[in-house]
Amino acid sequence: MSVQANILAEIKAYETIIIHRHQRPDPDAIGSQVGLAELLRASFPEKNIYQVGGATEGLGYLAHMQEVDDATYQGALVIVTDTANAPRISDERFAMGDKLIKIDHHPNEEPYGDLMWVQAAASSCSEIIADFWQLFPDDLHMTKEAARLLYAGIVGDTGRFLYPASSPHTLRIAADLIDFGFDYAALNRQIEQISRNVARLSGYVYENLQIDSSGAAYVTFSTEMLEDYGVSDAQTSGVVPLPGTIENVLAWAIFVQQPEGYYRVRMRSKGPAINGIAKRYDGGGHDLASGANVRNLDEAQKLYEEIQKVCIDFPANN
Repeated sequence: MSVQANILAEIKAYETIIIHRHQRPDPDAIGSQVGLAELLRASFPEKNIYQVGGATEGLGYLAHMQEVDDATYQGALVIVTDTANAPRISDERFAMGDKLIKIDHHPNEEPYGDLMWVQAAASSCSEIIADFWQLFPDDLHMTKEAARLLYAGIVGDTGRFLYPASSPHTLRIAADLIDFGFDYAALNRQIEQISRNVARLSGYVYENLQIDSSGAAYVTFSTEMLEDYGVSDAQTSGVVPLPGTIENVLAWAIFVQQPEGYYRVRMRSKGPAINGIAKRYDGGGHDLASGANVRNLDEAQKLYEEIQKVCIDFPANN
C-alpha cells in the first residue's frame, strides 16, 4: 500500500483530526493546512476536523485558526503540513495526539511522525494536498473554498509561477482548482497587496541594498528602523522578492532584527543553492528559498560572505 493510501486509511479510521502547520505562516502554510481541513470536512462530514496554530499574521483573508482544548487531542489523528522540522510546528500540542502524519515539500532532513509524505520536488505543500485529492477522487471531494486555499498556497510558494519549482504539473493543478469557480484574480491581488508602510520599506530596500560584483546582495532592517516605518517582522515578507527584480542580483539575504536582538534571515536565490548555508545558521529550506538566524551583525557578515562564495562559484559567473 502506498503512503498516500495509508494516510487516507488513517484519516478514515479517526473520528477527530487536528491539522497543524508551521510558525510565522505564509500562504502555503495556511493554504495546505486549511485547504486539507476543508477537503476533509466535505469528504467526511461526520468527523471532527480542526485547524490550529498561532495567529495568521496578515493572512486572515485566507482563513482563521480554531480553539481546541487539550482533551480533544486524546485519541486524535494529528496532521502537520508544510513544516520541515518539529520545533517549527505552531502549537506544541501536536505531540499529544494518538498518531502523527507529516505532509511536506521541504527536504526531509529531520523526519518526524508515524507516517510521512514528503515530496521535495513539489512546488508547494498545497500542490501535494491537491495531488492527494486527485489520487482519490472517489473518497475526497473538492470544494470551492478548499480550491481557493490550495490555489493561494501554490501561488504564494511559486511567486505567481515565476520560481523554478513551478512545473507543467503545477500549472495543470492550478487550472483544475480554478475550475471550482472562486475569484482567482481577486485572490492574486490580495496575495500581492501591500500596505503603504511596506511600500515605503520597498523604497528603502532599493536605496540601501548592497550588491557586489558576484551578484550577492543584502539589506539589514534594525528594530528601530522598522518602528520608524511602522512595519512588523511578518510584513517584511512583502519585500523579500524585490532584490530579485534587479539585473545582476543572483542571491540575496534580508536581515531583520528581532526584539531579542538576534536577526532573522530571509534568503533567496536565482540559481546558487543556499539551503546549505541556512542549515549552518540555525535554519533550512529549499535550494533557492531558505531562512536562518544569526546572533549579531558580525555573524550576519559571515553568512553574507558564504552567499558571496556560492555566487562566485556559480557556473554563470565562470
